[in-house]
Amino acid sequence: MSTLAHSERFLTWMTIEQGRSPRTIDAYRRDIAVYEKFLITQDCDVLTSSSEVVERYIASLRSSGKAAKSVARMYAAVRMLHRYLIEERIRSDNPTLGVDGVKVPSGIPKALSEDQVSRILASASGVDSLAIRDRALLEFLYATGARISEVCGLSLSDIDMESQLVRLFGKGAKERIVPFGSHAKKALEEWLGVGGRQMVAPEQWAKRDHADAVFLGSRGTRLSRQAAWGIVRKYARLAQIGEEISPHVLRHSCATHMLIHGADLRIVQELLGHASVSTTQIYTRVDNEVLFRMYKDAHPRAKIGFGINQ
Repeated sequence: MSTLAHSERFLTWMTIEQGRSPRTIDAYRRDIAVYEKFLITQDCDVLTSSSEVVERYIASLRSSGKAAKSVARMYAAVRMLHRYLIEERIRSDNPTLGVDGVKVPSGIPKALSEDQVSRILASASGVDSLAIRDRALLEFLYATGARISEVCGLSLSDIDMESQLVRLFGKGAKERIVPFGSHAKKALEEWLGVGGRQMVAPEQWAKRDHADAVFLGSRGTRLSRQAAWGIVRKYARLAQIGEEISPHVLRHSCATHMLIHGADLRIVQELLGHASVSTTQIYTRVDNEVLFRMYKDAHPRAKIGFGINQ
């Protein structure tokens, strides 16, 4: 069997056994292809590579100028490939075991202030159907902390307006139920009402998937991730927010603001769909100003004589 066949079987294994999404599989396919091309220059393949070869591969990625995060991701694909080869007894040894992991500098996500989020939401004040859609999209992103891929993948049957609950499908097609508040409900009702979605819907749908989509693009197709990014950035500019804002920043902001207002860490973990609570803990690293303000307001012995912002 050729090494290419082993790689394709590995990707099938990742899909079926590990439950990875098509987008993740595509990324793995690209990363494994880069690894295999490098192995050719080393006169070996995935069945004969050694720890020394893997170390040289990582060094080559770094010397090419790739960011540490990209190197870590590409190396993770290599580790998973060799784990598969071991589990399927195609190889008896794992060359990645003796190789140090790639360290990625830990970055604390930059959350917007509550005032900044309010300004973005308020900037979506138009009355035409697309402005109504944009307002619903922004309110929903901030209300649920959903990933942009989850929102663009929403179908009408996923939303229960009466109970104010939505079914989201996260990484690995994992399903979770998330509530949303009154502002998001009002914005969604307006979008799904008379002057909103039906004004964008075509007379004949190109695909059944588009007909079921909650959010539509201007041509009556399911809203793409790229278009959703553009919407968020448009209203961030209108609100005169200086930073380069992405949909993920609204997710960060939702989580941070909930924790600041006393939400339990594990509840936020469930809402965001994090597999581990350690991923959610990064949102607890609020800046010192917020930390001291919360301490001053909450601690019974801190209200008098506290040295910061009295």
